[in-house]
Amino acid sequence: MTTASTDYSMETQRSKATRKWDLPLRLFHWLFASSVVAAWGLGEFGPDVMTLHFWFGYAVLALIAFRLIWGFVGSETSRFSSFIFGPKAILSYMLKLPSRQPCNWKGHNPLGGLFVLLLLGLIGAQAALGLFVDPEDYINVGPLASWVGIDGARTALAWHGILARATLILMGLHVAAIFFYRIWKREDLVTPMITGHRKS
Repeated sequence: MTTASTDYSMETQRSKATRKWDLPLRLFHWLFASSVVAAWGLGEFGPDVMTLHFWFGYAVLALIAFRLIWGFVGSETSRFSSFIFGPKAILSYMLKLPSRQPCNWKGHNPLGGLFVLLLLGLIGAQAALGLFVDPEDYINVGPLASWVGIDGARTALAWHGILARATLILMGLHVAAIFFYRIWKREDLVTPMITGHRKS
């Protein structure tokens, strides 16, 4: 084998060894984060006519639908089967968190995988409830509010607000976890979600 061929083979093996996230998953991550933040900000701070809030909510639901599909047909680290762990594995991982040794999991670690499922479920439920809300202002009525009646629409509106606050808490925990891994465990979680690869 020539030197050039050897170098190419070594580079290919190195790239495969450090590959972490595929492009569709990375695009999903940043679009999802942007849409959630935009929908939350518009819901909290206006304008009073929440047309854009609704559209970002629809985007969130569409992105979740994509993620559910990609969780079965995507690359190895994107599939649910690669990061759904039982309670024993999650507890074992949590007990090792105080160690300063980087984890460098190929994909989501057991705790991260649990967080992904919780985040998708919570935000999905919140966005779905938005379809049924009716704040009685005759403007910002969910497209499916008439299906549940006024009492159901009011209940949906109340839970939509509760889950919005819970989503804010989860977003804060996500950012805190990024800083924890970066500072305490010396592990960069952001760059792989941009480039698709982690440093060897």
